[in-house]
This record gives sequence, structure tokens and C-alpha cells, in this order.
Amino acid sequence: MARPAIEAIYNYVVGEDPEARACDDIPEEACHDVPTSFTLNVLNGTCTKLAEQLASPGLVLPWLLSSLGAPVALSGWLVPVRQAGSLAPQLVVAGALRGFQHRKWFWSAAGITQAAMLLLTAVAAATLSPAAAGVAVVVLLALFSIASGVGSVAFSDVVGKTVPRGRRGRMLALRASLGGGLALGAGLSIRAFLSNDASVLPFLLLLVAAAGLWTAGAVFFALIPEPAGATGGGSNGLREALGQLARLRNEATLRRFVGARLLLLSVELAMPYFTLAARARTGMDARDLGTFVVAVSIAAVVSSPLWGRLSDVASNRVMAAGAVIGAVATAIAVALGWAPSETGSAELYAAVFLLLGLAEGGVRLGRKTYLVDLAPPGEKGVYQALTNTITGAVIFLAGGLGVVAQVVGVEPFLAGLALLMLLGAGLSWTLPRPDEGSPPTRPAAGSSSGDM
Repeated sequence: MARPAIEAIYNYVVGEDPEARACDDIPEEACHDVPTSFTLNVLNGTCTKLAEQLASPGLVLPWLLSSLGAPVALSGWLVPVRQAGSLAPQLVVAGALRGFQHRKWFWSAAGITQAAMLLLTAVAAATLSPAAAGVAVVVLLALFSIASGVGSVAFSDVVGKTVPRGRRGRMLALRASLGGGLALGAGLSIRAFLSNDASVLPFLLLLVAAAGLWTAGAVFFALIPEPAGATGGGSNGLREALGQLARLRNEATLRRFVGARLLLLSVELAMPYFTLAARARTGMDARDLGTFVVAVSIAAVVSSPLWGRLSDVASNRVMAAGAVIGAVATAIAVALGWAPSETGSAELYAAVFLLLGLAEGGVRLGRKTYLVDLAPPGEKGVYQALTNTITGAVIFLAGGLGVVAQVVGVEPFLAGLALLMLLGAGLSWTLPRPDEGSPPTRPAAGSSSGDM
């Protein structure tokens, strides 16, 4: 795309006068290239947001494993592996990446790695036995997630050097909106054009398409004109987090928040089991998957502005509301599973997926806002690393819950998750506002405070 066209699109989207462009918080040499960096970043995000929906570990991959006949317990590992796998690199390698002046290549390498993992997932699903293919999918997803974590660290650094403050929010919103809109179109296309047989071929095509999108995203990111950055000041987030565990004993509000966040993991863990319940109950095919992709995409598009506005008023209540909506969605899924067979339909289950998507959005945005408001100035990174470390460890262990679902059945397991959601809602509701909680207790002299 010619530079004048990029400039025109950027100025229209941002509403900026080129003569009055301010770039106080990015390197001077990057100011001239802001429209190009902005546009390439939006193109990158549009590709990757769509790819994430086409290879979703909560919807598409459980459906694939179910089609293969893989054990239910393996589906239970998908979301925990996806989240814990992407978290670990953020804690461990963030400091190491600071040693490189240009970090966009780490994102591009991560994107290519993710594309390769998706292609290998398609090969494994097409060639291996059901159990072996299921194990391979989980292992490849773990590698995919580790690459995603590396890319997340690099993304933050590159955006901080190439897009000025005041434009980043609009850039992220545009990435999400375009990706979500294309995901809606993809869902409708799946519904309209894929065959209604029970083969795994449609899922393999989705994985190949997602791999192509990750590759395109890697190319767009590599083209961003990133200036050289500073190479000092890095730290090991995991070491910082472990050194601050005493805060849980000393700070009651933080301790209660961590407890609520752990209970609310039940909302994020539920979607693969919704997928298994829907498919097992109705024998739905790949076209019905398109209906669910549309429902989840709609939830993603509408939930952020809704929950964002409410989180500015009372973020803990948003966490609680999301958990209650999740419990309602889960109760409906359980009721559909136990109702007469003619009760279940793709449309009913799509409503359940829509509710769960709204619940996930509320829980995620509410807890992020609450944590940022709770952390004292200058210690937000420490609080983030601490809570992420605890959550990552617990959610990885939660992958073993798939064995419970395998033994007791999906519907009874979902009923247990609904109970955890309600407990999380209650604890979230009773959290004090961040500015009303007990003041943080500083570590005593000689403690680990020097590691912050």
C-alpha cells in the first residue's frame, strides 16, 4: 500500500492533523513512521484475532478431538495448557528480551512457530490414532502457547516504541473489531458452506487457514519500522513474583482477590466442556460449529465496551456479574444435557455459548481493572507477576480435572463448575473497592522488597 494511502487512512481513523502530530513518548525517529506502524499493527491483529477463532482451544479444538474420538480428559487440558503455556514465557523471558535492540523479530518468529504448530496439529489429526492424536494436539498446543507468550512480551515493547500514547487504545480496538467482524463472517461461512458429514476434514481446513493467517501476521509485524531500543533494565518476573509471596499473608484484600480469581477460573475452563456437551447431545456437525463461532464472536465484540464502562464504576461487581452469567449459562447447558433428546438444538446451545462468552469478557475485564486499581503506584508489575504466577500454576493443575469429567460425565462436572462460579461471584461481590481496602503492608527491612 502506498504511503499516501496509509497516511490518509490513519488520519481518518485517528482524526489527527499530520502537522500537529505529537510523539513525546516514542523515539523521535519513529514519529514519521507512526501511520505505517499503526496500519501494519492493525493488519497483524486482524489476522491473528481471526486465526484465534478458527483454532480456538475452547471451541474448535475440543470439537476436533471429539470428532476423532479422543478421550474427554484430553479436552480438559486444552484451555489450561493454552493459558499456562503463554504465561510462563512472559514471566521468564521478559528480562532477557530487553537485551536486544529490535524485538519485532521475536514476535515474527513466534508467529511462524505458531503457524507451524497448527500445521503439525492438522497432520497429527489426519494420521494418528484417536488417543495419540489427542496427546499430540495437547503437546503442540503447549508449544504454540509458549511461542504466544514470547510474542506477547515482544508486542508490548514494539508498540511502546512505534505507536504514541493516545493512539494505542484505538489501535487495539480496531484490531479487535476487524478481527471480530471477520470471525463473524467466518462463522457464517462455516455454517453455509461446510459439509454436514462427520469427517475431520473441515477442522483440518480451519487449522490450515489459521496457520496461513498467523504467517501473514508475522510478515506484517516484521515490516513494522521499529527503532532500536534500550537494552538495560530487564528483570525476571518469576523471581520477583516468588519473592513477593509474603504479600498474600500481609495484605488481606490482595489475598481475597487472588481467591476470587482462582474460583473464577471455572468460567474460563467451562467452554471446552460446553463444546463436548453440545456435540455429544445433538450429534452436531461442522456446520453447527459455525453457529457457535458466530455466537462467541458476537459476545467478544459486544462485551468489551459494556464491561469496560461498568468496570470503571465497580470492577469487583463486574467480576461477580460475569460469574453469575457464567453459572446461568452452565446451568442451562446442564439442563439441556439432561432434558429429552429433542430439546437440544444448535440455536439453543448457541445462546449458551453467547452467555458464556459474555461471562468470560466480564470476568476478564473486571479482574484486570481491579488489579490495576488495587496495586500501589510503582508496584503494578509486581502485583501482576505475583497473581499471574499463582494463577498459572493452579490453572495448569486444573487440566487434570478432565479426568474427573471423563469419570463422572460432562454434565455433572459442569454442575460442579457452576457451583465454583457462584462461590467466585460471592467472594468478588464482597471485595472492597480498591481505594477502600486495607493499606498495603510493606515488607520488613531485609525482606524480599529489594527484588521488586
